[in-house]
Amino acid sequence: MNLLYAGYTALTSGAFLTCFPPFLLYSRLSGRFQRGLKERLGFLPGSILRRRSATPRIWMHASSLGEVKGAEAIIEDLSRRSPGCEIILSTTTEHGNALARERFKDLAVVYAPIDFIIPVRNALSIVRPDVMVFLETEIWPAWLMEAHRKGIRTALVNGRISIRSIQRYRKFRAFFREVLRNVSAFSMINREDADRIVEMGADPQKVDVRGNAKYDLLIRKARLGLENAVRKKLNLHSSQLVFVAGSTREGEEEIVLNVYERIVKHFPDMVLIIAPRHIVRAPQIESLLKRRKVEYQLRTEISEEGRLRTKPVVLLNTFGELFELYSVGSINYCGASLVPLGGQNPLEAAAWGKMVFYGPHMEDFLDAKGLLENVGAGIEVEDAEAFAEKGLWVLSHPREAEDYGRRAREALVRNQGAAEKHADVILRLLRSRTK
Repeated sequence: MNLLYAGYTALTSGAFLTCFPPFLLYSRLSGRFQRGLKERLGFLPGSILRRRSATPRIWMHASSLGEVKGAEAIIEDLSRRSPGCEIILSTTTEHGNALARERFKDLAVVYAPIDFIIPVRNALSIVRPDVMVFLETEIWPAWLMEAHRKGIRTALVNGRISIRSIQRYRKFRAFFREVLRNVSAFSMINREDADRIVEMGADPQKVDVRGNAKYDLLIRKARLGLENAVRKKLNLHSSQLVFVAGSTREGEEEIVLNVYERIVKHFPDMVLIIAPRHIVRAPQIESLLKRRKVEYQLRTEISEEGRLRTKPVVLLNTFGELFELYSVGSINYCGASLVPLGGQNPLEAAAWGKMVFYGPHMEDFLDAKGLLENVGAGIEVEDAEAFAEKGLWVLSHPREAEDYGRRAREALVRNQGAAEKHADVILRLLRSRTK
């Protein structure tokens, strides 16, 4: 055990032993954070013990919603090419776990162990994977070190290191160099991601560029006919204009409402759908709508069984609907970008053949932003005034907007195949494990 890892282990052990008893007491008294607690401590369910005779075994870790979506296309490819393979999927967040259980009914889905040596060792001893796969930016020192110690091959796939995160990693480069030595392969999204992981200390010989697996998934999910179903669900007539503000973060709803109020003067029939990145913020956004005297309905107040949408604004307080909602958007905005939070994936809207609006803060999705702007389908806006002006242009030029949107989808189609390339890396590690 090197000194840096020994220091990390001592630090995390001290934090765990100090903080866990009061946390456990609070959780018991309040009832919060109970879901998945045993799994987070490394006590995985008996179903995994019963299934662990299956071989080969791949454990994939996809922390939250975004990583689960990225894992889907890779898992589909692995299942097709290696049908006897057992895949275990872990998540960190509750929303990610819920989505994983919904999407992967035939897989063992668990909460990931805390990156503390005892839960990690226990979990690895129960699962006994042949290959351990981490999605995107999931770099957990104790987990990687313990997997290496047990002889488990590890990979970072669909890997990305954002401009924002590399600033933090640089401060601890010596530590992460030691951590990354334990990774068998790095399968990165683009050349910039590859360069950044090398800067952090990864062996350049282990690093490849494979593209973004999320591209594959989006095209598969954007099914013909779904737009009509969404319009029916939300009581939208066939030509009704819709402004979808997706994955908004604190401070953005105010801007969106300013834009909407200006646009609706010219297009009074337009409906606004606000989809916050975290639905726990719905009450906060409700307060904003009430203060501004905006008529609205919660998504849960609308159903096909007679509870129709009758208000001009819909606030999404449900889980997992945003992608489909982009299909009806005349204006689609990708949030976390008018505030300095790195943006969200603009290609979810582009998959439907739509132009996409976003703010200047898209550091986490520069590859997707570049893909859209190369075909004229990405529209960057700095503030409410610029947003409203460009939005009005798009609505006033529907044929041009449709043409740009079509180019966006075509560009997305041309970038298919990344999931298979990432799966190749995993299968290669499996083959090397069995030699």
